[in-house]
Amino acid sequence: MNPLSSIFGSIVALRNELYDRQIFNVHRLTRPVVSIGNISVGGSGKTPFTIALGKLLKQRGITFDVISRGYKRNSSEIAAVDPGGTPEQFGDEPLLMARKLQVPVIVGADRYQAGLFAEKQFPDTKLHLLDDGFQHRRLHRDFDIVMLPAADLQDTLLPVGRLREPLSALERADALVLAPEVKSPHPAKTVWRVRRKLNAETKLPQRLVAFCGIARPQQFFDSLRQAGAELVETAVFPDHHRYSQRDIDRLLQLQEKTRAEGFATTEKDAINLGNLRLPETKIVALELELENPDDAVNTLLSTLEGRCQCRF
Repeated sequence: MNPLSSIFGSIVALRNELYDRQIFNVHRLTRPVVSIGNISVGGSGKTPFTIALGKLLKQRGITFDVISRGYKRNSSEIAAVDPGGTPEQFGDEPLLMARKLQVPVIVGADRYQAGLFAEKQFPDTKLHLLDDGFQHRRLHRDFDIVMLPAADLQDTLLPVGRLREPLSALERADALVLAPEVKSPHPAKTVWRVRRKLNAETKLPQRLVAFCGIARPQQFFDSLRQAGAELVETAVFPDHHRYSQRDIDRLLQLQEKTRAEGFATTEKDAINLGNLRLPETKIVALELELENPDDAVNTLLSTLEGRCQCRF
């Protein structure tokens, strides 16, 4: 292992040991906390999975809220997301979850305080979904879900690789979320299988300029090609990129150069476009589908009932 990754790993191990020994305080909310996290930097499908799980809970009539840090928002103050707001106010992913799920989404740098806020402001919710919470050990969670892309199995620790924790950290997980073809690195753990799919507003034009500012852009482009779109050009922006008129001008130049019929981008990017507009732009949802969703939700709820003495 690279010496820098070894140093980083030692720091991570020490921090986890301090939590395991209860030297660092862990704070507990009144209602159960279900964390959706990962062990790497960048996209692993946490937001699409939170939306998918949230929809399954809603189908069963289970009320919940979502607690999120609200990455790259202009404030660290605790706030309930207004679905009509902006990414500058709330962050792009919290806005997306609020719009798709139509449930309370609370953002705040201190997620324990955000949880207290949620329990006071939304007394009817039965549980909290904690977005990107696997490393946020200051807040007690009652069920840990870890998204595990195949690339993580071959990666190394920061700052050389993308891993925030080694694979051994998966011991803390209650369920691992894997693509159907990925072998589990921890056979003793519950495994939930998911498939990625695209859901476009309308039929996609054949010749497209595809652009996005997400953590793993190639996955988006590959999915468009698998859906039958011809990508005559692609443009990649940094994750969570807030678009400017200069970006729009660049994309229009690409369209003119390639004679593309239109554009395709993600729902997250559509939020970050704000009031800027591109002609013939198709917004594509990146969705996750659970295999055996009823079994997964039953496992989650029965585990929570056993650990929290609660009923759903």
